[in-house]
Amino acid sequence: MPTIQTHQKRAKLLCRWHRDGNTSIGEKVRLLPRFRDLTDQEILNAPLTLMQAQEIVAIEAGFRNWADLKAHADPVPANPQDTDATAHLSPAIPILFVSDVPRAAQYYSDALGFEIDFLYGEPAYYGSVSRDSACLHLRFVGQPNFAELAARELSLIVATIEVSDVKAIFQDLTERGAEIAQKLTIQPWAGTDFHVRDPDGNVISFVEFRVN
Repeated sequence: MPTIQTHQKRAKLLCRWHRDGNTSIGEKVRLLPRFRDLTDQEILNAPLTLMQAQEIVAIEAGFRNWADLKAHADPVPANPQDTDATAHLSPAIPILFVSDVPRAAQYYSDALGFEIDFLYGEPAYYGSVSRDSACLHLRFVGQPNFAELAARELSLIVATIEVSDVKAIFQDLTERGAEIAQKLTIQPWAGTDFHVRDPDGNVISFVEFRVN
């Protein structure tokens, strides 16, 4: 489990990305209610404090807030009867809109190495795929069309998956025949990432962060 010092470094890294004008942090910052309806540029124009960055890091790690993350280092709750003190959020699961759930699930299995957890309905209109700790849900919609939105938003990403060895994952997915939307790239915001695109146009980012 990452130490509290590692989480503190991640929070400082978020603040640095914000100061550097990195628009990719928008989806992270929107985890906070006050930023939820802001665009990437509006987020960069607004101040981001270290305390807010710590809250973002805590939520990403599956906790209610920074205090809850710090308290989790102690495996024994101060009061086992106090359910509010021990309850915390689990990691969020992205739901991708697809035109054919079985086809999409098979693509994630064949090209991305995910396991098909379940397909629900006859014909299937909902499903789940996972690989290691990463999980994606698939939902049928009649005509997924992201062309108009993608024309306005550069590098439109619907899910980001953090990995421990991005080069190994990139090689694995390339050999499987995944459609690469962005090649392996060393980013100025202390991360190395690449993007893949599924048959419905959903772009998934795989990223390895460098924490100094």
